[in-house]
Amino acid sequence: MNQAPKPPYYAVIFTNVRTDFEPGYAETADRMVALAAEQPGYLGFESVRENKDGISVSYWRDLESIKAWKAVSEHTAAQNAGREKWYKSYTTRIALVEREYSFEAEDTTA
Repeated sequence: MNQAPKPPYYAVIFTNVRTDFEPGYAETADRMVALAAEQPGYLGFESVRENKDGISVSYWRDLESIKAWKAVSEHTAAQNAGREKWYKSYTTRIALVEREYSFEAEDTTA
């Protein structure tokens, strides 16, 4: 699942609680992932959802790239739709990742 680049980089952490309104959400979410990937400075994306709670993390080269992504008109329209229809609440956090470490177990199924 780890798609993050080597540090340093920026992470935009989007946590949210969804409403029960579903029409158009999945298509818009997929489109935003594809559109973000086309933006200068984009480095990757990870997302997890359980029931109505979700967390998505996008990775960016610098703050200027994040600011430019926030201003993309199609992204702005999706943000507005999210506030109007799809989210009960959300929080966006922007963090500089200076260091990381991970673990991966060996595959013992062979």
